[in-house]
Amino acid sequence: MQLLKRSCLIASGLLMLATLVLAMPSPREQVQQTVEQVLEVLRNKAISGQPRREALSRLIRARFDFAAMSQRTLGKHWKDASAQEQARFVELFSDLLEASYIGRIEAYSGEIVSYRGERIEGDMAEVDTSVHSGNVDIPINYRLVHEKGGWFVYDVIIEEVSLIKNYRSSYGEIVRKEGYPGLFARMEAKIRELRAAPPKGTKG
Repeated sequence: MQLLKRSCLIASGLLMLATLVLAMPSPREQVQQTVEQVLEVLRNKAISGQPRREALSRLIRARFDFAAMSQRTLGKHWKDASAQEQARFVELFSDLLEASYIGRIEAYSGEIVSYRGERIEGDMAEVDTSVHSGNVDIPINYRLVHEKGGWFVYDVIIEEVSLIKNYRSSYGEIVRKEGYPGLFARMEAKIRELRAAPPKGTKG
């Protein structure tokens, strides 16, 4: 009898776990949800200028794991940085990626996003999408990591070019030549440049 009860409890537990897994949105579903929310903001003519940028910022920061992106971008240089340098890099890199991403997506003019599929290996996943613009299809793949009950983007592959690898190459060279003070100065200047650009959709 005890063995039967124990078996029933185990079976019940496995069933509950399977139900939770099935109920959890897939990486593709979570990427699509965020992309569609971003497009909804861009299509909303009642929101423009800085309020629109702030709305986009909230959506981006909710789906992108900037801390993981920062660590992967610095690569071998991450462990050589002090805790203060690591924190400052995460802060600046988050602001830079956000400003750059918003600046690009504000040019949205009705492009169609298609969701091609997903691949999951343990707590890592990749979601394939394509942006149809005119007669051109631009492949954009999102790499995600599962943590804190959700899937979060840690790299973006645009036309087979990794965003992280691209930054890692240039930032690694700057760190070697100018150290972290030089890198931070360059990042701060770039952020100012991106933020100085007038928000698209601003009236007047």
